[in-house]
Amino acid sequence: MRTGEPVDSRLPWVRRIHDLDEARSLSASGPRLREYRRIGRRLGDDLRSGPRATVKTIPLATLLYPTTFAFDRAVPLPWPYVQMFHRCLLVQVEVEGTTRNVLFNPTDYVASKATPFFADLIDALPLPDLEKLLSTQHGQVDEQLAKLGLSAADIDVVAFDHFHTQDLRPILGSEIPAPDGTRLHARFPNALLLAPRKEWVDWDDLHPLQRSWFVADGKRGVPDDRVVLFDGDLLLGAGAMILQTAGHTTGNQTLFAHGARGVFGSSENGCSADSWSPRESRIPGVAKKARAYDLEVVLNSNTPELAAEQYNSMVLEKSVVDRSEVDPAFVQMFPSSEVTPSAFAPGVRPSMLFVERDSGTVRTSRARTAPRHDDARA
Repeated sequence: MRTGEPVDSRLPWVRRIHDLDEARSLSASGPRLREYRRIGRRLGDDLRSGPRATVKTIPLATLLYPTTFAFDRAVPLPWPYVQMFHRCLLVQVEVEGTTRNVLFNPTDYVASKATPFFADLIDALPLPDLEKLLSTQHGQVDEQLAKLGLSAADIDVVAFDHFHTQDLRPILGSEIPAPDGTRLHARFPNALLLAPRKEWVDWDDLHPLQRSWFVADGKRGVPDDRVVLFDGDLLLGAGAMILQTAGHTTGNQTLFAHGARGVFGSSENGCSADSWSPRESRIPGVAKKARAYDLEVVLNSNTPELAAEQYNSMVLEKSVVDRSEVDPAFVQMFPSSEVTPSAFAPGVRPSMLFVERDSGTVRTSRARTAPRHDDARA
């Protein structure tokens, strides 16, 4: 693995990875796909040859999602929605004897209701109480961290696979008061956000194909010094990395970790284990589409403007990770929002469910080897 400079002086343990730089510069999608596959395998080998990370899956909420998007129009059944289960991952890595805590997708599911697609869905319900039947909520991330013996102040870094549905203000705070004059304070007071520069800039002037899925004001007033903008790929200390996997959004990224069951990845480029192994799928229509069009993957396709890039990114993802220990026909790509069996879509049952990717034992205290960045600014 070709590692380089730290992404930010406050995060000396988060370093750039340069292995994919040349491949990303290729202008043609076909050659880029072949390079992604080759280099992805090598990066996976590098990750699994090193230490394991501690991982804890934090369940957040279920949601409805259009069936036509979830499996790129492959499912012929008449059900308009599938149910997805959205999770956050706590990843702990050791850095020079110190435990660093990373949260991947610590979504505020209440604030996310302002996403235009979901706001319209809720407004269309004939009875307000029906919303409670559409979503099961498991508690905000900080509440669940407390049950694990961690506080919100213990979190060093937050990151998201992409910024669809996200409102960062409850998570990182906002310098702009709410309409009632109150200030939004950060849920994670010591955390820095790792934000892909491309999508961060796009959020300021959304393309029409993206507007339904972004909270337009979701980063309004977030302090600049809480955000680390970057381009490229990142090593998150021993045992974990983030690779850029553009397609679902311009700045989509995938977390990879070496856990107890091997190397796994997490993103929302796909919605099910079937998405990365469609020819093995038992979901009606998915294998048929994969064979008819000679597809290695089937996209989560609610934003179609980067379809070829998303396809390449999903092949990169499946090249990095290990096969499932439950069913080796499927790779360990753990969707951040995973389609689950439900009464909303009878017959749309994933061939394999991940549910969690837990690994190791969460460490509830750690040595402090240097002042935190907030302390340094005080």
